[in-house]
Amino acid sequence: MLKQDSADVVVIGGGLGGCMASLAAAKMGLRVIMTEETDWLGGQLTSQAVPPDEHKWIEKYGCTGTFREFRNRVREYYRANYPLTKEARENEILNPGNGWVSRLAHEPKVALKVIEDMLAPYMNSGRIKVLYNFKAAEAKTEEDAVKSVTVTHNSGAQSIELIGQYFLDATECGDVLPIAGVEYVSGAESMNETGEPHALEKADPIDMQSFTYVFAVDYIEGGNFTIDKPEQYDFWRDYMPSFSHLPLFSWYATDADDTTKLKQFTLFPNDEGIPSLFTYRRILDTENLDSDLYEGDISLINWAQNDYSLGPIYGVPQEEIDKNLFSAKQQSLSLLYWLQTEAPRLDGGKGYPGLRLRKDVLDTEDGLAKYPYIRESRRIKAVYTITEKDVSKEIRGDQGICEYFDSVGVGSYHLDLHHTTVSKRSFYIPNYPYEIPLGALLPIRVKNLLPACKNIGTTQITNGCYRLHPTEWNIGESAGYLAAYALKNNITPHQVRQEEKHLQEYQNLLVKNGIQLHWPEDIDL
Repeated sequence: MLKQDSADVVVIGGGLGGCMASLAAAKMGLRVIMTEETDWLGGQLTSQAVPPDEHKWIEKYGCTGTFREFRNRVREYYRANYPLTKEARENEILNPGNGWVSRLAHEPKVALKVIEDMLAPYMNSGRIKVLYNFKAAEAKTEEDAVKSVTVTHNSGAQSIELIGQYFLDATECGDVLPIAGVEYVSGAESMNETGEPHALEKADPIDMQSFTYVFAVDYIEGGNFTIDKPEQYDFWRDYMPSFSHLPLFSWYATDADDTTKLKQFTLFPNDEGIPSLFTYRRILDTENLDSDLYEGDISLINWAQNDYSLGPIYGVPQEEIDKNLFSAKQQSLSLLYWLQTEAPRLDGGKGYPGLRLRKDVLDTEDGLAKYPYIRESRRIKAVYTITEKDVSKEIRGDQGICEYFDSVGVGSYHLDLHHTTVSKRSFYIPNYPYEIPLGALLPIRVKNLLPACKNIGTTQITNGCYRLHPTEWNIGESAGYLAAYALKNNITPHQVRQEEKHLQEYQNLLVKNGIQLHWPEDIDL
Protein backbone atom coordinates (compact mmCIF):
# COMPACT_ATOMS: atom_id res chain seq x y z
CA MET A 1 0.00 0.00 0.00
CA LEU A 2 1.28 3.45 -0.94
CA LYS A 3 2.52 5.39 2.08
CA GLN A 4 0.76 8.70 2.74
CA ASP A 5 1.66 11.88 4.58
CA SER A 6 -0.22 15.15 4.91
CA ALA A 7 0.24 18.79 5.81
CA ASP A 8 -1.54 22.11 5.35
CA VAL A 9 0.89 23.08 2.59
CA VAL A 10 2.96 20.76 0.42
CA VAL A 11 5.99 22.42 -1.20
CA ILE A 12 7.60 20.42 -4.00
CA GLY A 13 11.17 21.64 -4.41
CA GLY A 14 13.71 22.80 -1.84
CA GLY A 15 15.45 25.58 -3.74
CA LEU A 16 15.36 29.22 -2.69
CA GLY A 17 11.68 29.67 -3.56
CA GLY A 18 10.70 26.43 -1.87
CA CYS A 19 12.61 27.20 1.31
CA MET A 20 11.11 30.65 1.61
CA ALA A 21 7.59 29.46 0.79
CA SER A 22 7.94 26.86 3.54
CA LEU A 23 9.35 29.40 5.99
CA ALA A 24 6.53 31.89 5.33
CA ALA A 25 3.80 29.28 5.70
CA ALA A 26 5.39 27.93 8.87
CA LYS A 27 5.64 31.42 10.36
CA MET A 28 1.87 31.67 9.83
CA GLY A 29 1.35 28.56 11.96
CA LEU A 30 0.82 26.05 9.15
CA ARG A 31 2.32 22.59 8.89
CA VAL A 32 4.51 22.16 5.84
CA ILE A 33 6.05 19.23 4.00
CA MET A 34 8.86 20.24 1.65
CA THR A 35 10.61 17.88 -0.77
CA GLU A 36 14.06 18.26 -2.31
CA GLU A 37 15.62 16.27 -5.17
CA THR A 38 19.13 16.40 -3.69
CA ASP A 39 20.47 16.23 -0.14
CA TRP A 40 21.07 20.00 -0.03
CA LEU A 41 18.46 22.72 0.39
CA GLY A 42 19.05 26.04 -1.34
CA GLY A 43 18.94 25.40 -5.08
CA GLN A 44 20.78 28.09 -7.02
CA LEU A 45 22.98 29.07 -4.09
CA THR A 46 23.95 25.55 -3.02
CA SER A 47 23.22 22.45 -5.10
CA GLN A 48 23.55 24.47 -8.33
CA ALA A 49 26.60 26.40 -7.07
CA VAL A 50 25.79 29.90 -8.32
CA PRO A 51 26.63 32.94 -6.16
CA PRO A 52 23.80 35.48 -5.92
CA ASP A 53 23.15 37.52 -9.07
CA GLU A 54 21.92 40.84 -7.72
CA HIS A 55 21.25 44.45 -8.67
CA LYS A 56 23.27 47.55 -7.77
CA TRP A 57 20.91 48.71 -4.98
CA ILE A 58 20.97 45.42 -3.07
CA GLU A 59 22.85 46.74 -0.03
CA LYS A 60 20.10 49.32 0.60
CA TYR A 61 16.81 48.00 -0.73
CA GLY A 62 15.19 45.95 -3.47
CA CYS A 63 14.80 42.58 -1.71
CA THR A 64 12.80 40.99 1.10
CA GLY A 65 13.77 41.30 4.74
CA THR A 66 14.65 37.62 4.93
CA PHE A 67 16.94 37.88 1.91
CA ARG A 68 18.70 40.76 3.62
CA GLU A 69 18.89 38.63 6.77
CA PHE A 70 20.44 35.83 4.71
CA ARG A 71 23.08 38.18 3.30
CA ASN A 72 23.89 39.53 6.76
CA ARG A 73 24.11 36.01 8.18
CA VAL A 74 26.55 34.95 5.46
CA ARG A 75 28.89 37.79 6.35
CA GLU A 76 28.53 37.11 10.05
CA TYR A 77 29.29 33.43 9.44
CA TYR A 78 32.64 34.35 7.94
CA ARG A 79 33.36 36.82 10.73
CA ALA A 80 32.49 34.29 13.42
CA ASN A 81 34.21 31.25 11.95
CA TYR A 82 37.00 32.28 9.57
CA PRO A 83 40.45 33.77 10.37
CA LEU A 84 39.75 37.03 8.54
CA THR A 85 42.16 39.89 8.31
CA LYS A 86 41.32 42.96 10.37
CA GLU A 87 40.37 44.83 7.19
CA ALA A 88 38.04 42.05 5.99
CA ARG A 89 36.46 41.62 9.41
CA GLU A 90 35.65 45.32 9.67
CA ASN A 91 34.33 45.57 6.11
CA GLU A 92 30.55 46.06 6.44
CA ILE A 93 30.03 44.84 2.88
CA LEU A 94 32.48 41.95 3.05
CA ASN A 95 32.64 39.97 -0.20
CA PRO A 96 34.27 36.64 0.82
CA GLY A 97 35.44 35.79 -2.68
CA ASN A 98 35.73 39.31 -4.08
CA GLY A 99 34.12 37.91 -7.20
CA TRP A 100 33.04 40.57 -9.65
CA VAL A 101 29.73 38.90 -10.57
CA SER A 102 28.33 39.48 -7.08
CA ARG A 103 28.76 41.67 -4.01
CA LEU A 104 28.47 38.50 -1.94
CA ALA A 105 30.35 35.71 -3.72
CA HIS A 106 30.60 32.95 -1.11
CA GLU A 107 30.96 29.20 -0.71
CA PRO A 108 27.88 27.01 -1.34
CA LYS A 109 28.37 25.20 1.98
CA VAL A 110 28.11 28.53 3.82
CA ALA A 111 24.84 29.32 2.04
CA LEU A 112 23.59 25.84 2.96
CA LYS A 113 24.45 26.35 6.63
CA VAL A 114 22.78 29.77 6.77
CA ILE A 115 19.60 28.57 5.06
CA GLU A 116 19.41 25.57 7.39
CA ASP A 117 19.87 27.89 10.37
CA MET A 118 17.04 30.14 9.19
CA LEU A 119 14.73 27.13 8.88
CA ALA A 120 15.99 25.37 12.02
CA PRO A 121 13.33 26.47 14.55
CA TYR A 122 10.56 25.32 12.25
CA MET A 123 12.25 22.09 11.21
CA ASN A 124 13.27 21.19 14.76
CA SER A 125 9.75 21.84 16.07
CA GLY A 126 8.22 19.71 13.33
CA ARG A 127 6.40 22.63 11.70
CA ILE A 128 8.44 21.99 8.52
CA LYS A 129 9.21 18.42 7.47
CA VAL A 130 11.78 17.91 4.71
CA LEU A 131 11.93 14.86 2.46
CA TYR A 132 15.39 14.75 0.86
CA ASN A 133 16.14 12.97 -2.43
CA PHE A 134 12.49 12.88 -3.50
CA LYS A 135 11.03 14.16 -6.77
CA ALA A 136 7.49 14.59 -8.07
CA ALA A 137 6.13 11.57 -9.96
CA GLU A 138 2.36 11.92 -10.31
CA ALA A 139 -0.60 13.93 -9.04
CA LYS A 140 -4.29 13.44 -8.37
CA THR A 141 -6.70 16.22 -9.25
CA GLU A 142 -10.42 16.84 -8.93
CA GLU A 143 -12.00 19.53 -11.09
CA ASP A 144 -9.89 22.68 -10.49
CA ALA A 145 -7.99 21.42 -7.45
CA VAL A 146 -4.95 19.27 -6.78
CA LYS A 147 -5.67 16.59 -4.20
CA SER A 148 -2.27 14.96 -3.81
CA VAL A 149 1.21 14.73 -5.28
CA THR A 150 3.13 11.47 -5.13
CA VAL A 151 6.89 11.79 -4.81
CA THR A 152 9.42 9.04 -5.40
CA HIS A 153 12.85 8.59 -3.84
CA ASN A 154 15.77 8.89 -6.25
CA SER A 155 16.62 5.25 -5.53
CA GLY A 156 13.15 4.21 -6.67
CA ALA A 157 12.74 2.29 -3.42
CA GLN A 158 10.00 4.43 -1.87
CA SER A 159 7.04 6.55 -2.94
CA ILE A 160 4.89 8.77 -0.72
CA GLU A 161 1.54 10.33 -1.55
CA LEU A 162 1.50 13.84 -0.11
CA ILE A 163 -1.91 15.27 0.71
CA GLY A 164 -2.44 18.96 1.42
CA GLN A 165 -4.80 21.89 1.10
CA TYR A 166 -2.29 23.86 -0.97
CA PHE A 167 0.49 22.71 -3.25
CA LEU A 168 3.40 24.95 -4.22
CA ASP A 169 5.49 24.01 -7.23
CA ALA A 170 8.99 25.18 -6.33
CA THR A 171 10.80 22.74 -8.62
CA GLU A 172 13.49 24.06 -10.92
CA CYS A 173 11.63 22.97 -14.07
CA GLY A 174 7.99 23.34 -13.02
CA ASP A 175 7.66 19.56 -12.73
CA VAL A 176 4.30 19.55 -10.96
CA LEU A 177 2.55 21.51 -13.71
CA PRO A 178 2.29 18.73 -16.33
CA ILE A 179 1.46 15.91 -13.91
CA ALA A 180 -1.27 18.00 -12.25
CA GLY A 181 -2.75 19.13 -15.57
CA VAL A 182 -1.96 22.79 -14.92
CA GLU A 183 -1.93 24.88 -18.09
CA TYR A 184 1.62 25.99 -18.84
CA VAL A 185 4.02 27.29 -21.48
CA SER A 186 7.56 26.14 -22.18
CA GLY A 187 10.32 27.37 -24.45
CA ALA A 188 9.79 30.33 -26.76
CA GLU A 189 6.47 32.04 -27.39
CA SER A 190 5.62 33.71 -30.68
CA MET A 191 5.55 37.45 -31.28
CA ASN A 192 1.87 37.09 -32.09
CA GLU A 193 1.23 35.60 -28.62
CA THR A 194 3.17 38.09 -26.51
CA GLY A 195 3.59 41.20 -28.66
CA GLU A 196 7.27 41.25 -27.72
CA PRO A 197 9.70 42.65 -30.30
CA HIS A 198 12.34 40.04 -29.40
CA ALA A 199 10.00 37.05 -29.54
CA LEU A 200 10.16 34.47 -32.33
CA GLU A 201 7.79 34.68 -35.26
CA LYS A 202 6.73 31.10 -34.53
CA ALA A 203 6.54 29.56 -31.04
CA ASP A 204 8.86 26.66 -30.24
CA PRO A 205 8.26 24.85 -26.92
CA ILE A 206 11.68 23.17 -26.88
CA ASP A 207 13.70 26.29 -27.74
CA MET A 208 14.87 26.75 -24.14
CA GLN A 209 17.76 28.55 -22.49
CA SER A 210 20.97 26.63 -21.98
CA PHE A 211 21.76 25.08 -18.60
CA THR A 212 25.12 24.55 -16.90
CA TYR A 213 26.91 22.05 -14.71
CA VAL A 214 29.02 24.26 -12.47
CA PHE A 215 32.27 23.03 -10.92
CA ALA A 216 34.71 24.41 -8.36
CA VAL A 217 38.48 24.79 -8.74
CA ASP A 218 41.37 26.32 -6.89
CA TYR A 219 44.80 27.07 -8.34
CA ILE A 220 48.10 25.82 -6.97
CA GLU A 221 51.09 27.38 -8.70
CA GLY A 222 53.47 24.67 -9.87
CA GLY A 223 51.00 21.85 -9.26
CA ASN A 224 49.69 19.34 -11.77
CA PHE A 225 46.12 18.20 -11.15
CA THR A 226 45.18 17.34 -14.73
CA ILE A 227 42.12 15.10 -14.81
CA ASP A 228 41.71 12.09 -17.09
CA LYS A 229 40.75 13.08 -20.61
CA PRO A 230 36.91 13.17 -20.75
CA GLU A 231 35.13 10.83 -23.13
CA GLN A 232 33.68 13.66 -25.26
CA TYR A 233 36.72 15.96 -25.07
CA ASP A 234 37.58 15.89 -28.77
CA PHE A 235 34.01 16.87 -29.68
CA TRP A 236 33.86 19.80 -27.26
CA ARG A 237 37.38 21.05 -28.03
CA ASP A 238 36.46 21.35 -31.71
CA TYR A 239 32.83 22.40 -31.26
CA MET A 240 32.00 25.56 -33.21
CA PRO A 241 28.69 27.10 -32.08
CA SER A 242 26.51 28.65 -34.77
CA PHE A 243 26.63 32.04 -33.05
CA SER A 244 30.43 32.33 -33.26
CA HIS A 245 33.26 32.11 -35.79
CA LEU A 246 35.52 30.70 -33.08
CA PRO A 247 35.43 27.40 -31.15
CA LEU A 248 33.38 27.43 -27.95
CA PHE A 249 36.55 26.60 -26.01
CA SER A 250 38.39 29.85 -26.59
CA TRP A 251 38.94 33.04 -24.63
CA TYR A 252 36.17 34.77 -26.58
CA ALA A 253 32.52 34.84 -25.56
CA THR A 254 29.41 36.87 -26.35
CA ASP A 255 29.71 40.49 -25.20
CA ALA A 256 26.85 41.28 -22.81
CA ASP A 257 26.84 44.90 -23.99
CA ASP A 258 26.34 43.81 -27.61
CA THR A 259 25.41 40.17 -28.06
CA THR A 260 26.23 40.35 -31.78
CA LYS A 261 29.92 40.74 -30.88
CA LEU A 262 32.55 38.70 -29.04
CA LYS A 263 34.63 39.88 -26.08
CA GLN A 264 38.04 38.64 -25.02
CA PHE A 265 38.66 37.12 -21.59
CA THR A 266 41.50 35.24 -19.92
CA LEU A 267 41.95 33.19 -16.76
CA PHE A 268 43.76 35.41 -14.27
CA PRO A 269 44.07 39.17 -13.60
CA ASN A 270 46.71 40.79 -15.80
CA ASP A 271 48.38 44.07 -16.75
CA GLU A 272 46.71 44.14 -20.17
CA GLY A 273 43.25 44.83 -18.74
CA ILE A 274 41.67 41.67 -20.14
CA PRO A 275 38.83 40.54 -17.83
CA SER A 276 39.66 37.55 -15.60
CA LEU A 277 37.18 34.68 -15.57
CA PHE A 278 38.75 33.04 -12.53
CA THR A 279 37.83 36.05 -10.40
CA TYR A 280 34.37 36.31 -12.02
CA ARG A 281 32.76 33.83 -9.62
CA ARG A 282 35.62 33.54 -7.13
CA ILE A 283 34.00 32.49 -3.84
CA LEU A 284 37.06 32.48 -1.55
CA ASP A 285 39.79 35.10 -1.80
CA THR A 286 42.76 34.18 0.38
CA GLU A 287 43.57 37.90 0.64
CA ASN A 288 40.64 38.07 3.08
CA LEU A 289 42.28 35.51 5.37
CA ASP A 290 44.92 36.05 8.04
CA SER A 291 46.27 32.50 7.71
CA ASP A 292 47.26 29.86 5.18
CA LEU A 293 44.10 27.84 5.88
CA TYR A 294 43.30 27.63 2.16
CA GLU A 295 46.01 26.67 -0.32
CA GLY A 296 44.58 28.92 -3.01
CA ASP A 297 41.60 31.00 -4.08
CA ILE A 298 38.47 29.04 -5.03
CA SER A 299 36.32 29.84 -8.04
CA LEU A 300 33.08 28.44 -9.43
CA ILE A 301 33.23 27.84 -13.16
CA ASN A 302 29.95 28.92 -14.73
CA TRP A 303 30.92 30.53 -18.01
CA ALA A 304 29.62 30.75 -21.56
CA GLN A 305 32.05 27.92 -22.35
CA ASN A 306 30.08 25.41 -20.27
CA ASP A 307 26.55 26.60 -21.04
CA TYR A 308 24.91 23.54 -22.62
CA SER A 309 22.65 24.51 -25.53
CA LEU A 310 22.40 21.29 -27.57
CA GLY A 311 19.10 20.18 -26.09
CA PRO A 312 16.60 20.55 -23.22
CA ILE A 313 16.14 18.43 -20.10
CA TYR A 314 12.35 18.45 -19.96
CA GLY A 315 9.59 18.30 -22.53
CA VAL A 316 11.41 15.59 -24.50
CA PRO A 317 11.72 11.78 -24.08
CA GLN A 318 13.70 10.54 -21.05
CA GLU A 319 16.36 9.04 -23.31
CA GLU A 320 17.08 12.50 -24.74
CA ILE A 321 17.06 14.06 -21.27
CA ASP A 322 19.63 11.53 -20.05
CA LYS A 323 21.79 12.13 -23.11
CA ASN A 324 21.76 15.90 -22.62
CA LEU A 325 22.54 15.67 -18.90
CA PHE A 326 25.50 13.38 -19.60
CA SER A 327 26.78 15.57 -22.43
CA ALA A 328 26.47 18.70 -20.29
CA LYS A 329 28.63 17.05 -17.61
CA GLN A 330 31.12 16.06 -20.30
CA GLN A 331 31.17 19.64 -21.57
CA SER A 332 32.10 21.00 -18.15
CA LEU A 333 34.76 18.35 -17.52
CA SER A 334 36.10 18.92 -21.03
CA LEU A 335 36.34 22.65 -20.31
CA LEU A 336 38.40 21.87 -17.22
CA TYR A 337 40.69 19.53 -19.19
CA TRP A 338 41.11 22.21 -21.89
CA LEU A 339 41.97 24.78 -19.24
CA GLN A 340 44.53 22.45 -17.72
CA THR A 341 46.15 21.35 -20.99
CA GLU A 342 45.47 23.58 -23.98
CA ALA A 343 44.11 26.98 -22.97
CA PRO A 344 46.34 29.74 -24.41
CA ARG A 345 48.16 31.76 -21.74
CA LEU A 346 49.08 35.40 -22.12
CA ASP A 347 52.77 34.46 -21.82
CA GLY A 348 52.51 32.37 -24.99
CA GLY A 349 52.32 29.00 -23.23
CA LYS A 350 49.41 26.60 -23.00
CA GLY A 351 47.42 25.16 -20.14
CA TYR A 352 47.09 25.68 -16.40
CA PRO A 353 47.76 22.26 -14.81
CA GLY A 354 47.70 23.90 -11.38
CA LEU A 355 43.91 24.16 -11.61
CA ARG A 356 42.57 21.61 -9.14
CA LEU A 357 39.03 20.25 -9.22
CA ARG A 358 37.63 20.77 -5.70
CA LYS A 359 35.12 17.94 -5.29
CA ASP A 360 34.80 18.71 -1.59
CA VAL A 361 33.46 22.22 -2.21
CA LEU A 362 30.34 20.80 -3.86
CA ASP A 363 30.34 17.46 -2.02
CA THR A 364 30.14 15.26 -5.15
CA GLU A 365 32.17 12.37 -6.54
CA ASP A 366 32.61 13.89 -10.00
CA GLY A 367 33.32 17.42 -8.76
CA LEU A 368 30.31 18.88 -10.57
CA ALA A 369 27.40 20.56 -8.82
CA LYS A 370 24.75 18.25 -7.37
CA TYR A 371 22.20 19.69 -9.79
CA PRO A 372 22.46 21.60 -13.08
CA TYR A 373 21.97 25.36 -13.00
CA ILE A 374 18.53 25.72 -14.58
CA ARG A 375 17.76 29.08 -16.17
CA GLU A 376 14.33 28.40 -17.58
CA SER A 377 11.31 26.53 -16.26
CA ARG A 378 7.89 25.58 -17.47
CA ARG A 379 5.73 28.63 -16.75
CA ILE A 380 2.10 28.72 -15.72
CA LYS A 381 -0.50 30.25 -17.98
CA ALA A 382 -1.30 33.03 -15.57
CA VAL A 383 -4.03 35.54 -14.86
CA TYR A 384 -1.40 38.14 -15.77
CA THR A 385 1.66 37.47 -17.91
CA ILE A 386 4.68 39.74 -17.57
CA THR A 387 6.05 40.70 -20.99
CA GLU A 388 8.96 42.66 -22.37
CA LYS A 389 6.89 45.87 -22.37
CA ASP A 390 6.68 45.67 -18.56
CA VAL A 391 10.43 45.60 -18.01
CA SER A 392 12.47 46.73 -21.04
CA LYS A 393 13.99 50.16 -20.58
CA GLU A 394 13.94 50.75 -24.33
CA ILE A 395 10.24 49.98 -24.69
CA ARG A 396 9.09 51.78 -21.53
CA GLY A 397 11.15 54.88 -22.21
CA ASP A 398 10.25 57.72 -19.86
CA GLN A 399 7.36 55.71 -18.33
CA GLY A 400 9.90 54.34 -15.88
CA ILE A 401 9.11 51.48 -13.53
CA CYS A 402 5.92 49.52 -14.23
CA GLU A 403 3.83 49.55 -11.06
CA TYR A 404 1.10 46.99 -10.33
CA PHE A 405 -1.88 47.41 -8.03
CA ASP A 406 -1.34 43.82 -6.89
CA SER A 407 2.45 43.90 -6.37
CA VAL A 408 3.86 41.25 -4.05
CA GLY A 409 7.53 42.19 -4.29
CA VAL A 410 10.33 43.78 -6.27
CA GLY A 411 13.49 42.88 -8.14
CA SER A 412 15.86 44.01 -10.85
CA TYR A 413 18.08 42.37 -13.45
CA HIS A 414 18.75 42.66 -17.15
CA LEU A 415 16.58 40.54 -19.44
CA ASP A 416 19.39 38.02 -19.64
CA LEU A 417 18.70 35.22 -22.12
CA HIS A 418 21.47 32.67 -22.59
CA HIS A 419 21.82 30.93 -25.94
CA THR A 420 18.76 28.77 -26.58
CA THR A 421 18.61 25.18 -27.77
CA VAL A 422 17.06 25.72 -31.22
CA SER A 423 17.21 29.35 -32.41
CA LYS A 424 20.45 29.97 -30.46
CA ARG A 425 19.21 33.45 -29.54
CA SER A 426 20.95 35.42 -26.81
CA PHE A 427 19.84 38.74 -25.28
CA TYR A 428 21.06 41.10 -22.58
CA ILE A 429 18.39 43.79 -22.69
CA PRO A 430 18.65 46.78 -20.28
CA ASN A 431 15.78 46.85 -17.78
CA TYR A 432 13.94 49.05 -15.38
CA PRO A 433 13.62 47.71 -11.83
CA TYR A 434 10.42 45.69 -11.68
CA GLU A 435 7.63 44.59 -9.41
CA ILE A 436 6.13 41.11 -9.08
CA PRO A 437 2.38 41.17 -9.80
CA LEU A 438 0.17 38.78 -7.87
CA GLY A 439 -1.61 37.97 -11.13
CA ALA A 440 1.56 36.27 -12.36
CA LEU A 441 1.36 33.83 -9.41
CA LEU A 442 -2.20 32.74 -10.22
CA PRO A 443 -2.89 29.91 -12.67
CA ILE A 444 -5.75 30.64 -15.05
CA ARG A 445 -7.79 27.69 -13.74
CA VAL A 446 -6.36 25.65 -10.88
CA LYS A 447 -7.25 27.10 -7.47
CA ASN A 448 -4.89 25.49 -4.93
CA LEU A 449 -1.57 25.23 -6.75
CA LEU A 450 0.84 28.15 -6.78
CA PRO A 451 4.20 28.64 -8.52
CA ALA A 452 7.04 29.35 -6.11
CA CYS A 453 10.15 29.42 -8.28
CA LYS A 454 10.91 30.40 -11.90
CA ASN A 455 7.53 29.07 -13.05
CA ILE A 456 5.38 32.20 -12.64
CA GLY A 457 3.58 33.93 -15.49
CA THR A 458 6.52 35.35 -17.39
CA THR A 459 7.47 34.91 -21.02
CA GLN A 460 10.74 33.30 -22.02
CA ILE A 461 12.21 36.79 -22.39
CA THR A 462 11.05 38.23 -19.06
CA ASN A 463 11.99 34.97 -17.33
CA GLY A 464 15.52 36.18 -18.14
CA CYS A 465 15.27 38.71 -15.30
CA TYR A 466 12.67 37.17 -12.97
CA ARG A 467 14.73 33.96 -12.58
CA LEU A 468 17.55 35.37 -10.43
CA HIS A 469 18.19 34.63 -6.76
CA PRO A 470 16.53 37.59 -4.92
CA THR A 471 13.45 37.44 -7.16
CA GLU A 472 12.96 33.68 -6.84
CA TRP A 473 13.36 34.11 -3.07
CA ASN A 474 10.68 36.84 -3.08
CA ILE A 475 8.32 34.78 -5.27
CA GLY A 476 8.53 31.80 -2.93
CA GLU A 477 8.07 33.88 0.20
CA SER A 478 5.05 35.74 -1.17
CA ALA A 479 3.52 32.47 -2.41
CA GLY A 480 3.91 30.95 1.06
CA TYR A 481 2.15 33.88 2.68
CA LEU A 482 -0.53 33.78 -0.02
CA ALA A 483 -1.35 30.13 0.66
CA ALA A 484 -1.47 30.84 4.40
CA TYR A 485 -3.66 33.94 4.00
CA ALA A 486 -6.08 32.10 1.72
CA LEU A 487 -6.32 29.16 4.11
CA LYS A 488 -6.87 31.27 7.19
CA ASN A 489 -9.56 33.34 5.47
CA ASN A 490 -11.20 30.38 3.72
CA ILE A 491 -10.91 31.98 0.28
CA THR A 492 -8.95 31.22 -2.87
CA PRO A 493 -5.79 33.08 -3.93
CA HIS A 494 -7.76 34.35 -6.92
CA GLN A 495 -10.28 35.95 -4.56
CA VAL A 496 -7.43 37.67 -2.73
CA ARG A 497 -6.61 39.53 -5.93
CA GLN A 498 -10.23 40.13 -6.91
CA GLU A 499 -11.46 41.55 -3.60
CA GLU A 500 -9.90 44.87 -2.61
CA LYS A 501 -10.28 44.25 1.12
CA HIS A 502 -8.41 40.96 1.01
CA LEU A 503 -5.76 42.25 -1.39
CA GLN A 504 -5.02 45.14 0.97
CA GLU A 505 -4.85 42.85 4.00
CA TYR A 506 -2.60 40.38 2.19
CA GLN A 507 -0.26 43.13 1.00
CA ASN A 508 -0.18 44.54 4.54
CA LEU A 509 0.82 41.06 5.74
CA LEU A 510 3.69 41.05 3.25
CA VAL A 511 4.90 44.50 4.29
CA LYS A 512 4.67 43.54 7.97
CA ASN A 513 6.95 40.61 7.20
CA GLY A 514 9.56 42.68 5.43
CA ILE A 515 8.52 42.34 1.81
CA GLN A 516 8.98 45.52 -0.22
CA LEU A 517 6.11 46.08 -2.69
CA HIS A 518 7.35 49.13 -4.58
CA TRP A 519 10.63 50.83 -5.40
CA PRO A 520 11.45 54.18 -3.74
CA GLU A 521 10.23 57.17 -5.73
CA ASP A 522 13.66 58.78 -5.58
CA ILE A 523 15.56 55.72 -6.89
CA ASP A 524 18.51 56.67 -9.08
CA LEU A 525 17.76 54.93 -12.37
